[in-house]
Formats: sequence, structure tokens, C-alpha cells
Amino acid sequence: MITYRNANIKDLPAIVGTYNSTIPTRMVTADLEPASVESKVAWFNLHNPKTRPLWVVEYDGAYAGWISFTDFKSRHAYHKTSEIGIYLEEKFRGKGLGDACLKYAIEKCASLNITSLTGFIFGHNEPSLKLFYKHGFEKWAHMPGICDMEGILRDVIILGKKV
Repeated sequence: MITYRNANIKDLPAIVGTYNSTIPTRMVTADLEPASVESKVAWFNLHNPKTRPLWVVEYDGAYAGWISFTDFKSRHAYHKTSEIGIYLEEKFRGKGLGDACLKYAIEKCASLNITSLTGFIFGHNEPSLKLFYKHGFEKWAHMPGICDMEGILRDVIILGKKV
């Protein structure tokens, strides 16, 4: 059984741990070095349960990962557009949990006053691209070679969906 709840500051070490576990794959984030919990406090505080939540995902009562909604841009005219991030613990990846998380997040957009949802995904991250396309996202932008992953230039694809 999958449950979702608003994250609290005590969850931040687990959230950062999950994030850091994706760095060596060079598939999910442009960070090249692990983040500290302290470095993520300001990011954590930008989340608001009513408009830009940070949810902890639990599977059968165990921490499994997190979902975040962040501002697409800081200017107010973009307030109905959000970027989504889904990060799962390694043992929960590839088992359909990401599919359930994305479906849940899309369903909650109306209550969050979000009308456009975006995802910034590396062009070589085929599992994430496949997941987002499955849920009706479309390619809104292709930014070739903009991310230098230690000498390997990677594309970033911006996917979007009207919700």
C-alpha cells in the first residue's frame, strides 16, 4: 500500500539520502557531488503544502522516497506552472512506484492550483522519459548538450502537460 504525506524537517536526512543516491548514476540530477542536509534546508523551506508540497512516499509503512513541486520560475505570472520531481529509494525503482507517484501528483494538481506541470529530464534517462510520456506529457523543449557531466555533454528535455 502506497501512502503520501507532507514532509517535515525530520524527513530531510532521508530525502537528501535518496537524492544523493541518484548522483552516481548521472541519470537524474546535474549535481556531481553529494548534497548535505544543511545545504537543502532552504530548498525544503520553499515548499508549501497548499501550493508547492514536498511529499514523503511510503510503501507498506516504509519510507520509499519523495515527490516535490517547485516553482517553474520565481515570477508570479508563472504561479500556475510547477516542476515536479520524483525520487525513489533504489530498492523501489523499476517496480511501478514511480508510475503511481506521477499519477497521484497529476490528480492533485487541481487542488494545488497548478494548470501546467513540467519535468526536466536528461535525454538519456529513458525510463523517466517513458514514464512521463505514458502519463500524457509532451516534449516542450529540447536543450542539446547543455549539461556537462564531467566531460560528457548531456541533453535536457523539458516535458510538459496541461492538467
